[in-house]
Amino acid sequence: MIIEPRMRGFICLTSHPKGCEQNVKNQIEYIKSKGPIAGAKKVLVIGASTGFGLASRITSAFGSDAATIGVFFEKPPVEGKTASPGWYNSAAFEAEAHKAGLYAKSINGDAFSNEIKRQTLDLIKADLGQVDLVIYSLASPVRLHPVTGVTHRSVLKPIGQTFTNKTVDFHTGNVTEVSIAPANEEDITNTVAVMGGEDWAMWMDALKEENLLAEGATTVAYSYIGPSLTEAVYRKGTIGRAKDDLEATAFSITDSLKSVGGKAYVSVNKALVTQASSAIPVIPLYISLLYKIMKEEGIHEGCIEQIQRLFQDRLYSGSEVPVDEKGRIRIDDWEMREDVQAKVAQLWLEATTETLPGIGDLAGYRNDFLNLFGFEFAGVDYKAEANEVVEIESIK
Repeated sequence: MIIEPRMRGFICLTSHPKGCEQNVKNQIEYIKSKGPIAGAKKVLVIGASTGFGLASRITSAFGSDAATIGVFFEKPPVEGKTASPGWYNSAAFEAEAHKAGLYAKSINGDAFSNEIKRQTLDLIKADLGQVDLVIYSLASPVRLHPVTGVTHRSVLKPIGQTFTNKTVDFHTGNVTEVSIAPANEEDITNTVAVMGGEDWAMWMDALKEENLLAEGATTVAYSYIGPSLTEAVYRKGTIGRAKDDLEATAFSITDSLKSVGGKAYVSVNKALVTQASSAIPVIPLYISLLYKIMKEEGIHEGCIEQIQRLFQDRLYSGSEVPVDEKGRIRIDDWEMREDVQAKVAQLWLEATTETLPGIGDLAGYRNDFLNLFGFEFAGVDYKAEANEVVEIESIK
């Protein structure tokens, strides 16, 4: 079939298998170009199919020759209907890893569930024995709690008062004002249950109990802080509460890993175009202004550049991992530079529908958004028929 992007709001309903394959190959080439990383050799990535999780799997495999197991929850293709992009990404990753002689297997299912945890533990036990790095990069809006049976849904809301500010529809370029009503206690509780640290701790406890963590094993979860511009709706809102919980969990996991000499970290990453961030009012406008500045300064990074720098310069630099006063790795350092943020704040005041094309990088935002679904990659013939039914080698 000929596959074109079909949009509904901030979601693309189609994805392109060849484009997703090209995306993975581009990231692999980038990692190879940066040279080897003295990193982990047996890696579990929870949330491995898109964004930072996919970049972590690629960096581990092609930077450190690591064996990788990837866990994700993606929609497989059926004839006449494309898979979700993470399915195609994972199929391409496995194919490239196997071509390079690297171990790579994948598990598709709800990572919050006991069943998928059990399946993953059994696979590690059978094939790898132990893992020395666990990346936790889940970005689900819903969690069915494996103990209580309660379904929790996260919400994106400010806390305490209504939030009003500018936002942009990145499809049309229209800059408008948006207001978001404040969260109640139930909203906060649900968001923390989905996006906080409880499930990360459950994974680490399960791995430790079955002796599947190597001596000195590291685990990393990903977070975001952002500037004062977005903090009312993000860091000081419901998602911020969840991130606070995630960051606190890193300390309790580190305590529980003392017996194996292990350590848990939260890495604070930069603002990037993801399916999740596209749904957050204010963020697309902020990112389009930020991109313009960071590209002009020569310090712009996508997911793969961020994760390569995290692994090379922070996690596996050969010296102690540098952290901030709250124990977090800060790989958002270039985004949060004072000069960068001062310029963003100034442009924010000037941003209107008319001025944005000149002062922001909305075209770059749109391109990155379409890239998430395998569209707009050089070297892919989008007018040609594509086979939508692609298998992941290790999932039959």
